[in-house]
Formats: sequence, structure tokens, C-alpha cells
Amino acid sequence: LYAVTSDFFAHTHLHNMASIMRALSSSSRTAVAAAAQARGYKVAVLGAAGGIGQPCGLLMKMNPLVTELSLFDIAGTPGVAADISHINTKAQTKGYAGDDELAAALKDCDLVIIPAGVPRKPGMTRDDLFAINAGIVKNLAEACAKHCPNAILNVIANPVNSTVPICSEVYKKAGVYDPKKIFGVTTLDIVRANTFVAEAKGLDVNDVDVPVVGGHAGITILPLLSQTYPSVVFSPEELEALTVRIQNAGTEVVEAKAGAGSATLSMAYAGARMAEACLRGLSGEPDVYECTYVASSVTDLPFFSSKVRLGPAGAEEVLPVGDLTDYEKSWMEKLIPELKASIDKGVEFAQQ
Repeated sequence: LYAVTSDFFAHTHLHNMASIMRALSSSSRTAVAAAAQARGYKVAVLGAAGGIGQPCGLLMKMNPLVTELSLFDIAGTPGVAADISHINTKAQTKGYAGDDELAAALKDCDLVIIPAGVPRKPGMTRDDLFAINAGIVKNLAEACAKHCPNAILNVIANPVNSTVPICSEVYKKAGVYDPKKIFGVTTLDIVRANTFVAEAKGLDVNDVDVPVVGGHAGITILPLLSQTYPSVVFSPEELEALTVRIQNAGTEVVEAKAGAGSATLSMAYAGARMAEACLRGLSGEPDVYECTYVASSVTDLPFFSSKVRLGPAGAEEVLPVGDLTDYEKSWMEKLIPELKASIDKGVEFAQQ
């Protein structure tokens, strides 16, 4: 099974330690190897019994950088943890259920992943989730600020455009806010963009990289197809079709599941990819980049998703969006007011 695990990481962008080592210079390899030998990382998944949380917990158990894995939810996690713990990888896994066990789950964490909350159903927008998920995320953020204030926070719970500002306000109130360590996981937008472009252009998906900026809902999702690597040419019709599909891909899954859920498996993969990148950055590996929704001065908005260089301090550099085409500029003009409204909504909720 461990051979299968390693093969899985090698054939996705969840790099195993061997592939990481091969990619680094000899001096960097020595530094990262020493750090990895000195200590692994403790990761918590909050909402670990849910549709995203279970496969996300599984993927983190398979990650060789993780040595301790906490699985928390209001119920059901002892069983999930018992199941995952039988996998023959080194991460020691324990389940925690109920608010009384949350502090223990978070103690000494390096990274906390939050997929907690209710999923989207047909006809629901991400804003429809706000009334329920905002309160859940706020409570979990308060616990994180108290019990592991220095951990990196990866927020999956929707609406991400609002839940990241909520977490940030909670941390500010607690006096432990570090804007470099609170991330909204928009990685699924990049994963989808890479997949759809590779399919449309007959490319190897492992070679494709499409930056996606803005936010993580509807028209706030802006794939920068002009910056696709490798460079490809899109017709106006292709640009429109791909942009709209990437923006509405979540709805595509919700409708295909016909009321049985939302994007859980692909979201778990994307969440694990982002977590992997954060851990690689923490380990000191150089040149680790992911797009993520973070406190930013790239635009006039306080939060924005763009490519970020990850390191031991978290988001060590937030990169600008680069040159935009007229088509992309038109989408940018449309997304800014909608994203601003979502940010304001989150801040207002947190300050109540």
C-alpha cells in the first residue's frame, strides 16, 4: 500500500518526499532533509467526518510530511479516525468529537484545515450558506486563535470570500492576527482550470498551469487564460466557454449529483494539494507557489486570490496578477464590487 501511496503522490501534484528531493538543488535537499528528520508536522482537519473532511483526512494520512493527524467533528470522528489509522503510513491519527475535545485536537498544530459546514444543494448559492457556515467558522476560528494561534489556517468552508475575512477579524480580536497565515483554499479553481484547458487543447494536464485570481464564487473566479503555461491560443468562443465553465464548475457538480451533495472528492484533493504546499513551504523548500485567497494589496480590496510564494512564515510574497487582456479586464471590473460585498459581509458578521 505504501508503494501505491507513493505512486499516487508522484502522479498528482501532491509531491511525495522523493519527488520533492529530486526537484531541489543538493544544498536545498540537505536543508529540507534535515528539517524533515528533525520533526514532522501536526495537521488538524475540522469537519473530518463530512463529505470533504473524510477524503481530505485520508489524503493527509498519506502525506509523508505529516506525523500527527487530528480529525475533529461534532460526531463520528472516532470511527473515521480508527479507519484511517489502519493505513500503513507514519502519521499518528486520532479522532476528536464534540466541543469538549476541540482544544486537544488543536494543541501544537502546525496547519489546520477547515472543511466544516453544510454543503451546497441544487438552487443554492454560496451566499445561501452564509447564515449557517459563518457561525460555524467563527466558532472554530476562535478555538484556533486560542489553542494554536501560530498555525497556518486553510479555510475551505464556503462562502470563502466571506469566511476568510471572518477568521481574520476573529484573530484580530484575539490579538494573534498574522495575515500571512490565513488562507482561503481556492485551489479547486486552479485544478479545474488546468483540467478543462488540458482537455480542450489536448495537453498533458501535468504540464498545464492556469493562474486563477479574484475570489472563490461565481464571477469572482477569474481564470487568467492568457497566462496559461504552456502558452496556447484561445479563440474568443473558447475563452468565453472555458471562463464560464470554470466559474460555474461547482454548480455543474451539484446538479450532476442531483441533490446528493456538492464537490467533495475534487475539493478534498484540492485541499490536500494546498495543505501539501503549505507544509513544503514550512519545511523550507524554496519556490513553492499556489494561488490562494489571502490578505492582499494587489488590488484595493483587503482580500484577493493570486499566486503566493509559501515559506516558513506562510505567505512570504503575494504576487501581482500580471498583464491582463481586455477580456480579463472586463471580468475584473465585474468581480471587484461583488467580491467587496462578500468581504464586507464577513467583516460585519465577525464584528457583531
